Amino acid sequence: MRQFAVVGSGPAGFYTAEALEKAYGDQARVDIIDRYPVPYGLIRFGVAPDHQSLKAVSKRYDKVAESAGVDFIGNVCVGRDVSVVELLDLYDAVVLATGAPHDRKLGIPGEDLPGVVGSAEFVGWYNGHPDFADLDPPLNGAHAAVVGAGNVALDCARILSKTRAEFEGSDIVAHAVDALDASAIRAVTILGRRGPHQIAMTPKELGELAHLEAAVPVVDLGDFPPVEADGALEPGLRKSVSLLRGFADLESNKAKRIVLDFFAKPVRIEGDGRAERIIVERTVLDEHGGARGTGETYATPANLVVTAIGYSTSPIADVPFEGGKFVNERGRISERLFAVGWARRGPSGTIGTNRPDGYEVAERIAAEMPTGSSGERRGAEGLKRLLAERGVMATDYDDWRKIEETETARARPGSPREKFVRAEHWLETIGR
Repeated sequence: MRQFAVVGSGPAGFYTAEALEKAYGDQARVDIIDRYPVPYGLIRFGVAPDHQSLKAVSKRYDKVAESAGVDFIGNVCVGRDVSVVELLDLYDAVVLATGAPHDRKLGIPGEDLPGVVGSAEFVGWYNGHPDFADLDPPLNGAHAAVVGAGNVALDCARILSKTRAEFEGSDIVAHAVDALDASAIRAVTILGRRGPHQIAMTPKELGELAHLEAAVPVVDLGDFPPVEADGALEPGLRKSVSLLRGFADLESNKAKRIVLDFFAKPVRIEGDGRAERIIVERTVLDEHGGARGTGETYATPANLVVTAIGYSTSPIADVPFEGGKFVNERGRISERLFAVGWARRGPSGTIGTNRPDGYEVAERIAAEMPTGSSGERRGAEGLKRLLAERGVMATDYDDWRKIEETETARARPGSPREKFVRAEHWLETIGR
């Protein structure tokens, strides 16, 4: 019987567990290990709470977790509670699927001022991430700025601009919806270093901005190349740019504005003890399609600044790490140690991108350890014994289901569940 450990219970982790189970059947056991008592990673803490259809992919992961050969072991932090070296002693192969939970820095003066937060923190705050329950972003000023030209930037701007009624049917946490309902923010500026043709915003997310109750998206058509230049774009991007152009025709009599400011590179953040404005340099595209500063600067008011320019993976002791991800060759880090998803590739692609990634690594493992070959490692039995000796209160599948049932039972009307916002609340629920 082969024993495999997948570290991380987000999309990459579950797709890898699914692939390993298909490759080995009843000849292997797969343990999905996560630092939190509940699974789903990016699905639970990263996907916007008003995108419930996207979160529904977790139903597929439920089927994986319910398989006879797959177990969930939560509340275990690899690198703190147990090392990778120890896991390799217990399992035939270890797959790191830890995602990329840390914000990249802008690297400009004033970035450390109060009022400047990373998108991982801000998204975690409104999604019930236990690490960010006490973030308390400043919402008492009239202006906010979001730095970035991707879907995460759109999510942050949209959440800041929605009315309370628009959150019905979402699973946004109570402390966030209450704070947003009382927010004084009336203008959100999205700053992109390059132009409309270089955005990483998809049509669905852009299209949502045109249908907000109290906010209207605003663009300057002077930032756009001639319409005929759109024809050279790939279809998805061409549709996104078309939507952007259409924003110029929308009625602008709503109380809030979402301003999409292109060719705008933040150079510093200023304020008297806290963020009050961003100094932005106007850019142009260079010969390689990058952003080159022109020397022209202007100030954008911002009492809250959310940076959404990418993420990096957490390093783990004894695992080679470089450039925000684990050093690997097609997913292989070293003998019996692998990486998948953002931990392997860096923060790129969509949730679905992780499926072929996980299957590729599972196939490599199966080729190195064919079905029918013997395995003598202790797997979950040895891991749980080691954790118990260290006083680590690991959770299992039944614990997770009890937490989920409790959250659903205490949900607000119109909400799929009322997520707990601190890890100790999860443990109290299961009597740990």
